[in-house]
Amino acid sequence: MQTTVLIVLFGAIIVASLLAAPRRASVEGFFGGMTVAGRAPGLWVLVLSQVTTWIFARSLMNAAILGYYYGSAGTLAYAAYYASFLTGGFIVGRLRRQGARSMQDWLGARFGAVGNGCYNLVIALRLLSEVFANLLVVGLIFNAVLAGSGTTAILVVAALGLAYSAWGGLSAALRTDVVQMLVFLVVFGLAFGALVMSPAFDLGAVISAPGVSGPYNGWVLLAVAALQVFSYPAHDPVMMDRGFIADEATTRASFLHAFWISTLCIIGFGFFGIQASLMGAPYEGELIGTWGVMFPAWVFVALLISLLVSALSTLDSALASAARLVVEELKLAPRSLNGGRVVMLGFMATGTALTLWGNATLFDAVAVSGTASMFLTPVLLVGLVWGREVALWGYMVAFGAAMLGALAYFGRGWAVFAAVLPEGHKYEQLLVICVIVLALGFAGVLAALRRG
Repeated sequence: MQTTVLIVLFGAIIVASLLAAPRRASVEGFFGGMTVAGRAPGLWVLVLSQVTTWIFARSLMNAAILGYYYGSAGTLAYAAYYASFLTGGFIVGRLRRQGARSMQDWLGARFGAVGNGCYNLVIALRLLSEVFANLLVVGLIFNAVLAGSGTTAILVVAALGLAYSAWGGLSAALRTDVVQMLVFLVVFGLAFGALVMSPAFDLGAVISAPGVSGPYNGWVLLAVAALQVFSYPAHDPVMMDRGFIADEATTRASFLHAFWISTLCIIGFGFFGIQASLMGAPYEGELIGTWGVMFPAWVFVALLISLLVSALSTLDSALASAARLVVEELKLAPRSLNGGRVVMLGFMATGTALTLWGNATLFDAVAVSGTASMFLTPVLLVGLVWGREVALWGYMVAFGAAMLGALAYFGRGWAVFAAVLPEGHKYEQLLVICVIVLALGFAGVLAALRRG
């Protein structure tokens, strides 16, 4: 019964998204998010779009899983990444004051095609990981409620998500994000209310919960997040794209509102993982199976709908940013509706294919992506904030260190990296990698300062 209800409700949300997408598509709307009348999106359209694209399905699952294993420390560690709205808003403000229209605009003026190429490689991989990871959560959900249905669900969601995304591009993503976020807030609000009103819930116990593995690695991850949070938003094209489509005052306010709303949502979802640990529930199916036996059927369905809505909202935004990247920045396709649609098809097809790869460790994608982005920390602090000129070779040192660090974490089990990484939990290894990446990056950038 709950499987039928889940399919019907999610189907209705997809239909609502299709109806919310603009009836007419324009090139400016597709790539720049302009309305049919040529106006930029308003404050709350921008806020709801920012929030719903950042509290995506993978993030909600990560917050809950980290809460299950490491208690409130784990959930706080993941929530710390949402300070990216503050650092991202700061970076966007600095870029705009210096006349840049995008991160690529600023990097290209200082480091040329090579600098832009390195940055574009990182964000292309991030966009691909967004498509892959959110489709993966869709598969996990449907496999949990109907064994063997995951692949079919992935293919259906990929096709329908591509359909309305390819129709209107960024303008469609912005409009549908509003509908999807409002649905998410209502559905998740009901589920959260049921959680905190249940007799087994104790706020004090949740806040002080150690998790099933103890809080230590949660605090380690919090330190990692603190090191990555400055560069993390700068390599997220979905956030950066939304930083340049409205006026500065609206944009600044949107980042501030998105910060507190998304942080509360992530912490709230983390409570479901923490509560599972307090109740001694077994870890089953990335917690999806665990919740199925913990909560009443309607709460379980509400949680799954929350995850599915957040997956859908991230997919359209990732595809819109992919189209802008390939068409406007890389100029590998014509700046036309069909040019953007071909790019979206390519990213969706590749991301869907990657779901067959079999890696379901959801946090690993965040860790690798966040580590890869860390070359931007010294470059932006020294070049954008301090205002100093850096030679290209210093940029390349920082980039090389970050890429090597990301590869080291991804391949930490390989003999070449296992021989040099310290023994310990993978999050402890990640912290060491981040410190080394930053040290090498700053050393290279500071040594490459132009005199004069």
